[in-house]
Amino acid sequence: MTELTLVQAVNRGLFEAMRSDPDVLVLGEDVGVNGGVFRATEGLYKEFGADRVIDTPLSETGIVGTAIGMALYGLKPVAEIQFLDFIYPAFDQIVSELSKFRYRSGGQYPCHVVIRSPYGGGIRGGLYHSQSTEAYFCHTAGLKVVVPSTPADAKGLLLTAIHDEDPVLFLEPKRIYRSVTGEVPDGDGRVPFGTARLVREGTDVSLFAYGAMVPPTSEAAEKLAGEGISAEVIDLRSLVPLDEASVVASVQKTGRAVVVHEAARFCGFGGEVAAVLAEKAFYSLKAPIARVTGYDTPFPYALENLYLPNADTIMHAARSTVKAG
Repeated sequence: MTELTLVQAVNRGLFEAMRSDPDVLVLGEDVGVNGGVFRATEGLYKEFGADRVIDTPLSETGIVGTAIGMALYGLKPVAEIQFLDFIYPAFDQIVSELSKFRYRSGGQYPCHVVIRSPYGGGIRGGLYHSQSTEAYFCHTAGLKVVVPSTPADAKGLLLTAIHDEDPVLFLEPKRIYRSVTGEVPDGDGRVPFGTARLVREGTDVSLFAYGAMVPPTSEAAEKLAGEGISAEVIDLRSLVPLDEASVVASVQKTGRAVVVHEAARFCGFGGEVAAVLAEKAFYSLKAPIARVTGYDTPFPYALENLYLPNADTIMHAARSTVKAG
């Protein structure tokens, strides 16, 4: 076990994958000599050279299109999009090509591509460096979407993604890149997709979160305990595939649910979680499902802290839900 920050765990995962498999390579803007904007790829260029750590032009379409071509010839490219906000020039490549190759070829071309991208607010990046638009990609059949919240999951989910036969969008919560530390297993230590993580057990209300929203949700649960409310915290971590069984089981136990994400509320991923619970745990619900989310506005700069959910807003939703039934 080694104590690492989340971004160090991403870096460690890339090193281990590239050392163990010569078909794994990294490409993106500034990933080579510079080591990436957030230094997630630091040191890779020195060890693996320009053939496997490729500094690309500033072209998201080119990055993803090139990665697709590499994958169809048997390589396992890990493409970095510097910020999720800038992924949209490559949107057509992702949803029209990458997500469909395995299906349209009857499984002959699995198209091993991982797209890494920092997402979300919390760094005062303003509206073009702070968005959380994971729901766009969760809606695309053929893509898997995962979001780690701990260093161990960052490395473990990344290794799983690199070896998965489906393309994976790997979203990294940059807000907690260096503020969250934890022990990371040495060696492979893969974390399977489709398995949520039980962060804290509880009996009165279930709190569901992922990525950078897990720490404030855990903080809220701890404070609620002091008020006599027992909150269970579930880190979804794998959005597609979603661990529906764990989500449903938690609410069958507590009877109440609060879903937390920093993305805008309307058509956000919380709506999918709520729908699953309405379909599969309706008779266990003692109160309406609550959502604590960002607002349906462009991401603000000066009002960033008001836009993002925090422990207080999560606690308020949990209290209201418990009082409602």
